[in-house]
Amino acid sequence: MAAQTLRAATRLRVVELIGDKERSAVDVAAEAGAHPEAMNRLLRALASLRLLEERAPGTFAVTPTGALLDPGRPQSVASLVNALTDPTMLRAWDHLDDAVRTGTTTFDAVFGTDFFGHLKEHPALSAQFNAAMSQSTRSTAEVLPGAYDFGRFSTVADIGGGDGTLLSGILRRHRGLTGIIYDTEEGLAQAPATLEQHGLTDRCSLVTGDFFRAAPQGADLYLLKSIVHDWSDERAVTLLSHIRAVLPADGRVLILEHVLPETVDAGDAGSAYLSDLNMLVNLGGKERTRADFDEVCGRAGLAVLAVTPVGAPSPFSVIEAGAV
Repeated sequence: MAAQTLRAATRLRVVELIGDKERSAVDVAAEAGAHPEAMNRLLRALASLRLLEERAPGTFAVTPTGALLDPGRPQSVASLVNALTDPTMLRAWDHLDDAVRTGTTTFDAVFGTDFFGHLKEHPALSAQFNAAMSQSTRSTAEVLPGAYDFGRFSTVADIGGGDGTLLSGILRRHRGLTGIIYDTEEGLAQAPATLEQHGLTDRCSLVTGDFFRAAPQGADLYLLKSIVHDWSDERAVTLLSHIRAVLPADGRVLILEHVLPETVDAGDAGSAYLSDLNMLVNLGGKERTRADFDEVCGRAGLAVLAVTPVGAPSPFSVIEAGAV
């Protein structure tokens, strides 16, 4: 219910319409083309979620957390909210029990194609997904450049790097590096704008390709954020094997993912386990433990050298691997 409340708020642009002022539900409804009394009920629900504050009966202001739903703000998560609450993402969840019974993804049965095949056929949805991935990557891009010694490398290849949010953060901090973003044509669609925004066009090349067929040559550090968890062990081994084939002897592979503990602790963040189920129903992948990473890397000719948390606000760890 809370998720759908957030979805309605972003679709009706209520945070944008309220802005930095106090506004009445009647005025917000008029601008949104909505029913005044129903709008008041929505705004009160948002206030109960601490995204708005009801300053007087029927008059609302945006809280700092609620401001994150404004797509015009630098730290916005509006695209992420829209993607995670999109019917395309949710329909396979209706069949979670079937996925648990069979151990197979249900997205393919619902839509007649796999997740990324579906995105390729729907450009608007693909653009929304890319924007969501950019927003979900932003916190990692802020802290990763200072959490790992990138200075000892010359070229970083971001495999499945999308619009370049993560690699841009690294290149801006480490000016001696050059970069490669490797992704499908759909995945790279917004990358030129990101690189131009940060003045990195001359230091980063865009390479279109399929990581299940090959990895780009010419890098001594290969980066995979939220890529390995999309795939089964067999497919993960395939893509890692392609990287191993072009990895220099002193090169490294960095996998940025949740690393699940061997047993669940009551204090663990639930998001990693919910993401694991999302991989089950929508993509066919999974979140992994340290032992799981040891296994898939080992089968690809790589050895895990270290596992280090990136640090707040990123929920991920750096799994550093090198050639066996």
